[in-house]
Amino acid sequence: MELHNAGENALMLYLGTETSPGVSARVQAAASAVEAILGEDLIDLVPSYASLLIIYNAYTTDHMSVSHRVWACLEQLSEAVENGGTTVVLPTYYHPEAGEDLEHLADSTGLSTDEIINIHSGTDYRVYAIGFAPGFAYLGQVDERIAAPRLATPRLKVPRGAVAIADRQTAVYPAVSPGGWNLIGRCPQRMFDPTATPTMPVSVGDRVRFEPIERARFLALGGEL
Repeated sequence: MELHNAGENALMLYLGTETSPGVSARVQAAASAVEAILGEDLIDLVPSYASLLIIYNAYTTDHMSVSHRVWACLEQLSEAVENGGTTVVLPTYYHPEAGEDLEHLADSTGLSTDEIINIHSGTDYRVYAIGFAPGFAYLGQVDERIAAPRLATPRLKVPRGAVAIADRQTAVYPAVSPGGWNLIGRCPQRMFDPTATPTMPVSVGDRVRFEPIERARFLALGGEL
């Protein structure tokens, strides 16, 4: 583990160097421990694949105090349990009319579209980080057989709910935005709703499973094409 200065009121804690459920679980365990030990001195925590950004209140504490308290709680941190979090099922309509790159991905991998759907929906994905946009969860890891690089030229407009793959990550676009991931389907579940509690259906450390659904159910659930 390494702890570095990340600004006038922030520290960056590194808990590993690889992407794995074990490292992700340690990030979550560290986040809970740091939140408890810093209390009202804490402004925000930003977990990622193998790191945790700690933003503290510089008016009530200082770098040295936060650093000492973080190290103290880390020394007492028990080995994290990889099976933490909850499993969230996201209904997904896999079809070329909902996933513009599904057939191209089939051509490039030598698989049929049904095989891609079965492989993608046959894995539980861990939520490693949330970023890029509110509700955009980085999920890993996609089976190597359907991993695909980002598009050479990103699209200017990707629809809300688009289910996509980039390298060995997958995600659901929470809102209309530019994007360079490969689109293979669409999910009617809103990934970010500022009026809901909680605002997102997933949190870092949760697991996501994609459930294939037919077009009629997709539309009945509020999906848009």
